[in-house]
Amino acid sequence: MKFLADENFDNTIIRGLLRRKPDVDVVSVRDIGLAGEDDPTVLEWAAQENRILLSHDVATITRYAYERIAAGQPMTGVIEVTFDAPIGRVIEDLLVILDCSLEGELEGQIYYLPL
Repeated sequence: MKFLADENFDNTIIRGLLRRKPDVDVVSVRDIGLAGEDDPTVLEWAAQENRILLSHDVATITRYAYERIAAGQPMTGVIEVTFDAPIGRVIEDLLVILDCSLEGELEGQIYYLPL
């Protein structure tokens, strides 16, 4: 399972996740040159690269993700994390998702953390 962290995703969560599970494949939109791009572009790249999007942007990412699904376009999955969620809890929830999900299982799904 591979992740793409949205532009404003809390890097503390990423660092904590990598401390607990160093082999997690996660890149940020800044790492791949998509900083400042619109949500549909980010979702398209995530789908092309088979990456699940990690985001705090509940307002717009969710809408664009559902639009992709409705249009029959691939949507690898989105994990929405509330801004006020305890970081330790989010890391634990991501570890559960990683350990308990099969490859492709989040396709067309939006998960909200904390679980």
